[in-house]
Amino acid sequence: MEFKIDATSKGARACTIKTANSTILTPVFMPVGTQGTVKALDATDLLKMGAKIILGNTYHLYLRPGSKIIKKLGGLHGFSKFSNSFLTDSGGFQAFSLSDNSKPDENGIMFKSHIDGSKHYFTPKSVLDTQYELNSDIMMILDDLVALPNTDERINKSIERTTKWAKEAISYHMEQKSKGIGTHQNIFAIIQGGTSKEFRKLSATQLCALEDFDGFAIGGLSVGEPNQDMYDTVEWTTQFMPINKPRYLMGVGTPEDLIENIERGIDMFDCVMPTRNARNGTLFTSFGRLNIKKAQFKEDILPIDEECSCFTCKNFTRAYLNHLLRAGEITYFRLASIHNIFYYLNLMNQARVAILENKWQEFKNEFYAKRAK
Repeated sequence: MEFKIDATSKGARACTIKTANSTILTPVFMPVGTQGTVKALDATDLLKMGAKIILGNTYHLYLRPGSKIIKKLGGLHGFSKFSNSFLTDSGGFQAFSLSDNSKPDENGIMFKSHIDGSKHYFTPKSVLDTQYELNSDIMMILDDLVALPNTDERINKSIERTTKWAKEAISYHMEQKSKGIGTHQNIFAIIQGGTSKEFRKLSATQLCALEDFDGFAIGGLSVGEPNQDMYDTVEWTTQFMPINKPRYLMGVGTPEDLIENIERGIDMFDCVMPTRNARNGTLFTSFGRLNIKKAQFKEDILPIDEECSCFTCKNFTRAYLNHLLRAGEITYFRLASIHNIFYYLNLMNQARVAILENKWQEFKNEFYAKRAK
């Protein structure tokens, strides 16, 4: 991986990340393709929109169709036909979100498949072996994620496990690379610690001391804590992260969350929100959210967002989207998802331009001013 900082404006950074499969300009939003596809879209849709990296999930792809099948069929790139970069999450979040079916211990996470109830055990090494077969460009290590709020004892245990697993993972990865395995794949560690400054500093300093990692993520946020607590935690944590490596905030979030955290030094984001909200009728616009199912849009000839140049906005009206959703037509999911993903990608492009021109504060002020109209 090549990484360089192109410009800064206030705390915001515009960077360039080069992987084996694409050049990624930050700030960047990664559409979530849990099963090797972004819901309702295909690779052509994403490539036309300019997506340079999407996220796949190790847990789900390990269970179905299986990483060995994906390897046999060309890895994630050949299998899905998305030729740009993939980042694969390790499965730690799924262990958290499916906690009724999982149980962590000192060496890994035992879980029952949500598909057939079969038992599986993830370790720091096994999740990397799966990701080698998936052939993703960026691999996340196994971490121990906890819900918030939680006890100091449990959060401290999470940090201990995450650091222990990170050491095992980076040692194993360097060993595999010496054997010619995963030589073009990059590996990120995940900082934990809840919303405690003491715990975040502890986790960040322990992990960032492991210099062979290619980048670092902040995990364990947007799991129930107030937004301001998230922002404060990110602002506190980034000071302990290397300046010369990518910073990734996992599972975040709304357009407002992205703007606030870009200002706090974050380069990379992912979230299911644009596609999930699209399917439920909520569309993101330059002027805030729009519930397309409302009766007021039944005869509205405007596009979703008059400032948007996506395929959907250039070709279809709010009235048509309103009709498709009310009629339960599958076409709605594609057109709405195209718009929301395009909106997120375009917002990141606009943010980057503002940083390059050292006009971050003006851009942020305008972003919020439009929402206040």
